[in-house]
Amino acid sequence: MTTTLFGPDTVIRLVGDAVTAPSMHNAQPWKFVFHVGGGVLALYGDPERAMTRTDPDHRSLHLGCAAALFNLRVSAAWNGLSVHVQLLPDDAEPWLLATVTIDEAADADREPGALHDAVRRRHTSRYPFDAEPVPPALLDGLRAAAHLEGCRLTVPDTWHIDTVLGLVRDAEHREEIDPLARAETTTWTSRTPSETGTRRDGIPAAAFGPKASGGPAPVRDFGWVNPIPNRGWAVFEQRPQLALLSTRGDTRSDWLRAGQAMERVLLQATADGLATSMTSHPLEWPELRRTVRDPLTAMGQVQMVFRLGYGPAGPGTPRRPVSEILDVREQEPADPGRLRTG
Repeated sequence: MTTTLFGPDTVIRLVGDAVTAPSMHNAQPWKFVFHVGGGVLALYGDPERAMTRTDPDHRSLHLGCAAALFNLRVSAAWNGLSVHVQLLPDDAEPWLLATVTIDEAADADREPGALHDAVRRRHTSRYPFDAEPVPPALLDGLRAAAHLEGCRLTVPDTWHIDTVLGLVRDAEHREEIDPLARAETTTWTSRTPSETGTRRDGIPAAAFGPKASGGPAPVRDFGWVNPIPNRGWAVFEQRPQLALLSTRGDTRSDWLRAGQAMERVLLQATADGLATSMTSHPLEWPELRRTVRDPLTAMGQVQMVFRLGYGPAGPGTPRRPVSEILDVREQEPADPGRLRTG
C-alpha cells in the first residue's frame, strides 16, 4: 500500500461530515487528530464526554465514534478518495479508536458515497409515525446495509416487539429512581428553550418531541427531567416498527463495527424516505440488555434498537464546530499505529 497525504482542507470537509453522526445524549464524544506530515487522521474517544453511570464500559461511546467514522468514509468516497481504516491500532492507547489514511493503491470505493446526501439530512425523530408499514424491499435493503459492515439487522415478531417495549418502560423506571442516571440525563438536556441556542451539544428542547398521550412513547423522553412549558401532546404508534442491530461478539471491535453499521442503516433509511429514531436505554442496563435478545434466533449481542416508519424527520441537533474537535499537527508521527493525544 502506498500512501498520499490528506490536504488540510480535505480533512476539514471530511470531519465536518463525520461529526453529524448520532451519539448518546448528543454528547459527541469524539476527537480527531490530523498529522500533516504523515497524512494520518486519527479518531479518539473523548472520556470527558462519557456517561459514567449509564455507559460505564463505554460501549455507546464506541458506537457514536464509529458512526462518525462511517460518515467520514462516506464523505471520502463522495470526494473520490479511497481510504484505509485501521480499528484499535494501538493496545497501549485505548482511546485511539481508529486511524485513517488515503490508500492510493486501491480504486476508490464509491458505493458509500451514494449516501452522502443523507449525511446532513439524517435526524432522530421523537415524533409519532404513520401506521403505513415499511415495505419488505426497504427492510431487505437495511438488512443488506448492516451485513456490509459485518452486523445483522433483525425485524422482531409481534411478541418480541411487546417484550422490547416492556423493557423500554422498565429502563425508564430504573432511570427515574436512579439519581446518578437522572443527573446524566439532566446534564445533557436543555433546561429551558432559551438554552437551546447557547449549547453546541446535548439534546435541545426543540428535539424532545411531544409528550405521549394515552401511554408511554416508543422513544426516549428527555422532557421528564427538564419539563418544558407548552410542549404539547401526541398519540404515538401502539406497536412501532422496530429493528434490532446485533453482532456476534461484544468486544470493542464489535462495538466499532456496530457503530458503522448503525450509521449505514440510518443513512440508507433516510435515503429511502424513512424517519428513524433509536431506543437505546434498555441496552444501558445489563440485565435488561440480555432480555432484548430474541431467544428463538441466534442474533448474538444486541447493540441498538431502531424505530422505523413514515413521519416527521425531526429537527437537527446542535454540533460542536470542527475547530473544537479537530487538532492539526505539523509533525509526522514515527509510527502511525502509535499516536498520542498529549
